[in-house]
Amino acid sequence: MKIGVVGATGRMGRMLIRQIHETDGCELVGAVDRPSAAELGQDVGGLAGIGPLGVKLGDDSAALFAVAQVVIDFTVPAATVAHAQLAADHGCSLVVGTTGLAAEHQAELDRAAHRIALVQAPNMSAGIVLLTALAEQVARTLGPDYDIEVLEMHHRHKIDAPSGTALALGAAAAKGRAIDLAASAVRARDGHTGARPRGAIGFATLRGGDVVGDHSVIFAGEGERLELTHKAQSRVIYAAGAVRAARWTAGKRPGRYTMRDVLGV
Repeated sequence: MKIGVVGATGRMGRMLIRQIHETDGCELVGAVDRPSAAELGQDVGGLAGIGPLGVKLGDDSAALFAVAQVVIDFTVPAATVAHAQLAADHGCSLVVGTTGLAAEHQAELDRAAHRIALVQAPNMSAGIVLLTALAEQVARTLGPDYDIEVLEMHHRHKIDAPSGTALALGAAAAKGRAIDLAASAVRARDGHTGARPRGAIGFATLRGGDVVGDHSVIFAGEGERLELTHKAQSRVIYAAGAVRAARWTAGKRPGRYTMRDVLGV
């Protein structure tokens, strides 16, 4: 599988390079970053800490999409939209782990997915995929007598809040309840807020240190509380999931896919 990486100098980009190199049946055919990146022209194997791979860091995204079968994108929303268009133009599958995508960004991904296989997930770990499925099932089973709160914590450098994974967990719980997340989400509480609205799905965000990613979905009822929790100890799980998704796209028809499709959940 010929795989390319965009945003190659970031933490996830470097980890993806290592993961692709270490995965049987995968070949890293290119890696790019923004034109202002100081590392341009360097061997990406050295950037990833695994020694020379014979692949130089470039800034020509179009050239990368022209030679790759699938590209993995952990960048920022505006860049991801541009990459989706390039992927569609070149018939290259795309795996998107970018978070913070707004409705207009998602619409652009929808358009690209009419022409290519596009896997998108805010979190590529197998454990989070299962947690999301469980959150939906538990929300459906317990019903509205149980209040739902989503708690997440990440490192101090994370730029979006709540995390994409937290929002996905809230969306899964909302689906289980057959309610609209946008109408029921409570993202902040401060001051005299009054009683908790029935049916609300609350979000709490913590930031600090080097926490890779902790997520909990709490179902609080009268007399008992059920907590579903996932704690990521290494970003390797995200890279491994993304590469698994990339390999899964081989031979897939155009369309929007998730990690549930990849894992068969």
